[in-house]
Amino acid sequence: MMNNEVRGRFPRRLRMFGLAFACQALVARTVCSGTAPAAPADLPAATNAPVPAVIQAAVTNAPVSPAGAVTNPTPAGVTNPPLPAATNAPAAAAPDSVAAATNATPVGNQAVYEDVAVLTEALLMVRRHYVEAIPYQKIVYGAIHGMLASLDPHSDFLEPRQVEGLKEETEGMFGGIGIQIGLQGGFPLVIAPIEDSPAYKAGLMAGDRITAIDGRPAVNFTMDASLKALRGNPGTAVTLTIARDGQELFDVRLVRDQIKVASVKGIRVLRGNIGYVRITQFSEPTAEAFSDALTALLTNRLEGLVLDLRDNPGGLLSQAIAVGQQLLPAKAVIVTTRGRDGVRPEETFRADGHRHLTDIPMAVLINRGSASASEIVAGALQDHHRAVLVGEKSFGKASVQNVIPLSTRPDCSLKLTTAHYYTPNGRLIHNRGIEPDIEVPQPPAAWRKAQIKRAYEEQPAAFPADKRESVEGVSDAPLERALDVLIGVRAFGSAVKR
Repeated sequence: MMNNEVRGRFPRRLRMFGLAFACQALVARTVCSGTAPAAPADLPAATNAPVPAVIQAAVTNAPVSPAGAVTNPTPAGVTNPPLPAATNAPAAAAPDSVAAATNATPVGNQAVYEDVAVLTEALLMVRRHYVEAIPYQKIVYGAIHGMLASLDPHSDFLEPRQVEGLKEETEGMFGGIGIQIGLQGGFPLVIAPIEDSPAYKAGLMAGDRITAIDGRPAVNFTMDASLKALRGNPGTAVTLTIARDGQELFDVRLVRDQIKVASVKGIRVLRGNIGYVRITQFSEPTAEAFSDALTALLTNRLEGLVLDLRDNPGGLLSQAIAVGQQLLPAKAVIVTTRGRDGVRPEETFRADGHRHLTDIPMAVLINRGSASASEIVAGALQDHHRAVLVGEKSFGKASVQNVIPLSTRPDCSLKLTTAHYYTPNGRLIHNRGIEPDIEVPQPPAAWRKAQIKRAYEEQPAAFPADKRESVEGVSDAPLERALDVLIGVRAFGSAVKR
């Protein structure tokens, strides 16, 4: 740091330039050259594993979603539309100057250098004066984490271990307790539990807030901190303190497991010869599995189809499009993405492929656990009058996150919100959700009972009779209403023909 005598000898602007150049030197030494002091034990060593140029997910964050290379392969028999051009672009090279990065005027450059100088000074003060010696890399990484966290709950700086975790989720297998989370009110929020996971079996529900993890308050946790605390090796335990509407705080002890997500489930024919299929999330195998499910159901003389997207937290945009296009006319708009004017052009995705099932009446079930990619599919089917939506208003998470590797550190990436999703009629989904055509409220306790009954019906061998809860008289009200609607449509159509 400059002392008062030195400060007096140099004009303010020169000091700003000096600090800016110091920042460049610090970053170059720390991030580019690899000669910075070794990271502490709690930071992973950098890997040389290849990282895809850009991964686009409706996320999950993943959810929307965990390891292995994310390639968005084209499922057999299903043609995926191309991802936005931005997803195939190489990471941008570092700008030659601050002015090039900002297109600033000379006056604007002064402000830019002053802001960079503030960051540089803060980094140096932490390095020199903090009570413990902190490696430069940890200081710089922490600054980047804070910068991304200040933008929105879904943008983040991904260190090598986090890049691997994101790829695991999109492939449909990872270790943890099995929930998709967001951030709300300063706390981790359960968007939806993953079926058959420890969280699902313990009764965690969409809308639950996690106020503490292993006794440590979770207030102001970042997404990274939340995931780090919740994930772990199979067989290890974690205790969550849960806040649920209308109840006192309560603790839930969960034992982590390997989470394997079967994304298409429950394929069967219900009363009135109505087909039923449920999508639990949109991971890489989803579109192909959904196509197989339709093929199996169509061997029956179906009078209608119910697509259940309740508690589906989203996943990959490519898979949402590949599912939606199978249910819409060829070339129909499925979703549009709009980013910042002049930075990311508007892009429209349309129904492609060879299968377009458009002659069977449909109902789609949604609730507040339906988010992201599931909202894209539901919104498209609703706007094209292809299906009637039954249930509750969806979650309202529909922003585009691009995962972009850093050219100066390819095993690290920025997960950056770059656009929002809009339905074919131009409706913004984010923070608004999708309203059902027919609202059928389902209290959490009733929904939990309906899920238990459904599990007994779909997997009878997995639940011995002496271990089952009583589900006598339990009814899935939204599903029953959807069946009534489709049977009514058939009856009306028959009457008109007569």
